[in-house]
Amino acid sequence: MVSQILRDARRYEAIAEQAVPAKSKPSFHLAARVGWMNDPNGFSYYKGQYHLFYQYYPYDTKWGSMHWGHAVSDDLLHWNHLPAALAPDTLQDRDGCFSGSAVELSDGRQLLLYTGVVKQGGLPGEGSESLQSQCIAIGDGTDYEKYAANPVLSGADLPEGGSAYDFRDPKAWREKDGSYRCVVGNRASDGSGQLLYYSSEDAIHWTFESVLAENKERFGSMWECPDLFELDGKTVVLISPQDMLPQGFEYHNGNGTVCLIGRFDESKKSFVEESNHAIDYGIDFYAPQTVLTPDGRRVMIAWMQNWDTLAVRMAKSPWCGQMTLPRELSVRNGRLYQWPVRELETLRRNRVAYENVLLEGAATLEGIRGRRIDLTITIRPEDEANVYKKFAVWFGKNDAFHTALSFRPYESILKVDRKFSGSRRAVIHQRRCKVPNRGGALTFRMILDRFSVEIFVNHGEQALTATMFTDSTADGIAFFADGRIRMDVEQYTLDAADESASAE
Repeated sequence: MVSQILRDARRYEAIAEQAVPAKSKPSFHLAARVGWMNDPNGFSYYKGQYHLFYQYYPYDTKWGSMHWGHAVSDDLLHWNHLPAALAPDTLQDRDGCFSGSAVELSDGRQLLLYTGVVKQGGLPGEGSESLQSQCIAIGDGTDYEKYAANPVLSGADLPEGGSAYDFRDPKAWREKDGSYRCVVGNRASDGSGQLLYYSSEDAIHWTFESVLAENKERFGSMWECPDLFELDGKTVVLISPQDMLPQGFEYHNGNGTVCLIGRFDESKKSFVEESNHAIDYGIDFYAPQTVLTPDGRRVMIAWMQNWDTLAVRMAKSPWCGQMTLPRELSVRNGRLYQWPVRELETLRRNRVAYENVLLEGAATLEGIRGRRIDLTITIRPEDEANVYKKFAVWFGKNDAFHTALSFRPYESILKVDRKFSGSRRAVIHQRRCKVPNRGGALTFRMILDRFSVEIFVNHGEQALTATMFTDSTADGIAFFADGRIRMDVEQYTLDAADESASAE
């Protein structure tokens, strides 16, 4: 039964989206239907389609009382919005339906496992004044009915010292034997994050198994939005810690993301860490979640934003928030590699390519321009004994604006910089990462979609993501070298659902 609160949200979003022009949104990234979007939730494959839910407040472009928005796709690129799936309309979630996940039950129905939030006015702050517990709703892919006995996990299911005020974002999956598991983010007694591990035979009645992984004050404080999966012979844990300190060139986003790679110790039901690194080295990336596709790929998507960069967005826009491009994952040499989903190649049109171009100073190339493009650039020094000092590519460019990617080979530093992209706020505009030193040789693939850039370095070894809201008429691309560089360039325009392909 659909509550009046959910019915009102559905009515509002259906009417409000009619006033949102298609060209005001990205072409092949999922954006909020209307209002506000943050963390991806319930990324799943169900009844022949990909389902993606998201944290959602339809009534304003600022964070509010959290609902779950809902969209479906056949190809991970073209998304159709369905009516909002959840609203804060019960005693267990009256102050918000926070992040969670989705699994298919043995009877074919889809279960949503999410965090219900209830504000506890007057309680001394334990880092939060909102009691958090895990709730479920079961449905058919469009409508979901909340379980009458919610919550299914509460403070009574926490280990000693675990906080009931920071207990959220369950990620559930089904095991090969038909049983279910989930991991939930929690704050330990030392104030830092930990991951709790639960099991269930029916995805409704859950049993605490173990503290799967502990922060021990290494990576910020509370760990949000966990994910856990097996990939290429390793166990991978994804987390989004709050308030991290940088470590060299890692973890420069205070509210950032961490990939832990290791193995699962079945006897102790614990994660044994072998390596760690940032998931994305750019500006706007948070709360990633993955799905296993029918053909066996592990695909990740994230909120293309950062809590500290929200002042950078389009003024007076009826929507705020978009997701990253879905990325195929692999593990190589103790690192998580990321690459745009192969479906993106079906959108490619109008190939323009140059090989072995000698670059010295500033230059442009005929036909290389656009704001919806797939652009691959490979550079190498003209003289290996006299390596160039700097390379840069400017994009989203006109006489007034540009966003830049630059590389200094002697430092092995790659930097994305959007300070000249039209922002009128002194917020984060630059991020740097250290790449392996290969004598000045570098290859990277850039995906632009109107209001964002995603950069995949050295075939996915590292990634940098940033939003940009320069007017879409700024579509120029220029190159610069301090020194002498040989460069290969390959560009495709990317077709879109809302209009025919162009070099927009």
